[in-house]
Amino acid sequence: MAQTNSAFMRPMSISEELAAVVGKGPMPRSEVVKKLWVYIKANNLQDQANKRNINADENLKKVFDGKATVSMFEMTKLVSKHLS
Repeated sequence: MAQTNSAFMRPMSISEELAAVVGKGPMPRSEVVKKLWVYIKANNLQDQANKRNINADENLKKVFDGKATVSMFEMTKLVSKHLS
């Protein structure tokens, strides 16, 4: 039987800035991304004109290096800085 990539599911420490959005860690990267999307959708932060962009509120600006708008692809890179 093939083994899954356990590194992807390994619980990671979460920064205080990211914990304000997704909750206290540690949790796997996949769970962080899932909770991040729940937060984005619950607060209606997905750009209406271009669904690939996220409009940051005050909590997300701390995670997104102060940027008001980021793409989905940039978001994963910025979130990675808050995981260890």
